[in-house]
Amino acid sequence: MAPERSAKVGTATALLVLAGAAVVAYGLDQLTKYLVVSNLTEGETVQVLGQVLEFQFVRNPGAAFSLASGMTWIFTILAAGVITFIIWFSRRIKSVAWAMVFGLLLGGVLGNLTDRLFREPSFGLGHVVDFISTPWMLPAIYNIADISIVSSMALFMILTIRGIGLDGSREERQSKGVPTAEASAAEAQAAEPQASADPDAAGEADPGPRTSVPAPRPSES
Repeated sequence: MAPERSAKVGTATALLVLAGAAVVAYGLDQLTKYLVVSNLTEGETVQVLGQVLEFQFVRNPGAAFSLASGMTWIFTILAAGVITFIIWFSRRIKSVAWAMVFGLLLGGVLGNLTDRLFREPSFGLGHVVDFISTPWMLPAIYNIADISIVSSMALFMILTIRGIGLDGSREERQSKGVPTAEASAAEAQAAEPQASADPDAAGEADPGPRTSVPAPRPSES
């Protein structure tokens, strides 16, 4: 089974895509948090689209979607470890899609890590600014960084299910003993030149119908 190449690029291009996705995700996260902190008071709720979308300013000491409050220092260490791993691992990526996965993950993790390092109450224990509320979908408040992280995980699952590797290749799968349509077409094309290569030989192999000649009868004396 030959691997099928899909969106394979060089390492430099993949790194540029990864860095670009990380910068966009990080920039949007920090910009929106700055606007929220500057214009809203903590605990204030602003309805943007009624109950569909609300802005509610809260400070989260826990993980994404306000989970595991009180474990800020653990998530600070984990986030630093994830960022270090992505930077070390990035040179193996030669696919635009996988570069997007790690770029979104890097930007999201870095956005929340910035809050934990530099916001109140102290270095490494800072509370993350959350403000996006969609009560109809999730009973939690989150931010752009959380959306980037979840989006990267969703893209990760799609690529894994489709069998696309870090180099952009995808393995074609087929059932045992059941040839694919592409394989059948290739076999038919390969057989055509052999059948038409020697028409004379084909004629000799099939001389056509034969007529029997009756034996002469003996003359009567």
